Amino acid sequence: MTFTLGIVGAGQFGGQFAELFNSHPAISRVFVTDLVATRASDLARSANLSGIHDSFETMLADPQIDAVAIFTQRWSHGPLVVQALRAGKHVYSAVPMAITADEIAAIIDAVRETGLVYMMGETSYYNPAAVLARAKLDAGAFGRLFYAEGDYVHDMDLGFYEAYQYSGGPDWRRTASYPPMLYPTHAIGGVLSVWPTFARHVTAVGMVDDRGDGVFDRSVSAFDNDFSNTTAFFELDGGGSMRTNEFRRVGYPSFIRESRFRYFGTDASFEQVATGAWWYTREGAQDVSALLESSSSLSIDDPRLAHIDPALRPAFVAGYAQVHDPSRIPPTLRALPNGHEGSHHFLVDDFARAVEGTAAAPVNAWLAARFTLPGIVAHESARRDGERLSIPDFGAGA
Repeated sequence: MTFTLGIVGAGQFGGQFAELFNSHPAISRVFVTDLVATRASDLARSANLSGIHDSFETMLADPQIDAVAIFTQRWSHGPLVVQALRAGKHVYSAVPMAITADEIAAIIDAVRETGLVYMMGETSYYNPAAVLARAKLDAGAFGRLFYAEGDYVHDMDLGFYEAYQYSGGPDWRRTASYPPMLYPTHAIGGVLSVWPTFARHVTAVGMVDDRGDGVFDRSVSAFDNDFSNTTAFFELDGGGSMRTNEFRRVGYPSFIRESRFRYFGTDASFEQVATGAWWYTREGAQDVSALLESSSSLSIDDPRLAHIDPALRPAFVAGYAQVHDPSRIPPTLRALPNGHEGSHHFLVDDFARAVEGTAAAPVNAWLAARFTLPGIVAHESARRDGERLSIPDFGAGA
């Protein structure tokens, strides 16, 4: 059984996924819509899609569309997701889930009431560090986890100016001031996809920007925001704590690694930086960097892939890490461009499986809320000079 998908948003990120969705054997046809009509028609042509829709509303009204994948601006996802679910469509949504607690609650209510699939496309769930840490936790190697860190470190000067200018037009500075803690899932997701807990309280500190270029300027900002960097400290359910950084003004090579993680347990710990990773016990340190390398720079005959089935080596060369298992990825996807440290193929395949009904979406609405809402509350804490705030929890879901 196959299904038909509509892509909402033909920008840079939606364009990266169009070919992947269109090549998945569970998806029979792919359509696209965008507020800029030429972008939709250009993507339909370049990715060989089945057609375009004039608007989001006409796409939702089309009975041949079974599901939608939303790649619109990050502050717009919540209402669009609810609208799609209420129209009877399964939903894949780019991150974040939403930007307010009320929007998150509305999504969870819609999923519960419709019984449809919602999946948030969080790349950090498949981040090689998170994959390795989950395996170590499942094996009991950490002992008891008691502290973790997840950072999303992406400097504005390394691509974000261009991205906001592309999407925002002449008035791009208004939205380039998007609060860092309202984009928390690449950091929090890598922790809470490993550690089965959730955040209960937070205190956060924001750094007021001083670049003076009209970005992160409250007089210009659509979000009344002047924080370019924010740090948050969370108390977790069941004991333990988590710290996260969302940095947009930072001397750091985010083109090497945007997200990085650390996990500390009573028996062992794991630490990742931009160019390496280590597994620690009381006896010493083991360099595990090679297991986590995105292998797009490797050749098929590279000795580091000697233990990989020869039939699967092209997939690793296409961007997987050695801790990934690409054997369940359809061959039609394995030869295509990947991204975000090997996550894109898994994201597409997991959504397809969820709509088919052969597997549950890994990041469903309830887990997406646990990845997203802590950042929303952390931003409010920073605005209140670090006031300790409670974080609502919607439960673990079905």
